[in-house]
Amino acid sequence: MIRVSCQDELVTDSNFEMLYMPAPRIEVFQDSTRVTQFSQMEFSNIPMDDKLWSCYLHACMMFIQGDGLTNASLRKRFGVQDSLSGSISRLIKEAVGKGLIKPLDPDTAPRYMKYIPAWA
Repeated sequence: MIRVSCQDELVTDSNFEMLYMPAPRIEVFQDSTRVTQFSQMEFSNIPMDDKLWSCYLHACMMFIQGDGLTNASLRKRFGVQDSLSGSISRLIKEAVGKGLIKPLDPDTAPRYMKYIPAWA
């Protein structure tokens, strides 16, 4: 039997991605868990920690779907235009630096690079 938690359903429910919302913040306490879901925000107004968490969860969702996170998929996830690809590249680099995601194939040209969760 597979046990699915509310957190699993929340993370795999892509509504927050389709609506360009930051990923839900999940805080675990001794006796409870608190999930905070945010409304739609402009990319520039999302705090860096929430951008990194959204990037990580996007990589997890892409991995579950048999694919990897790309600059284009993350731009689409945040609802930003191609002109912000540099900002998305910096976010990806930060997520790699923090050990949240890793390149699927480090030898791939940067333009075609895909990323997966660090645990994969």
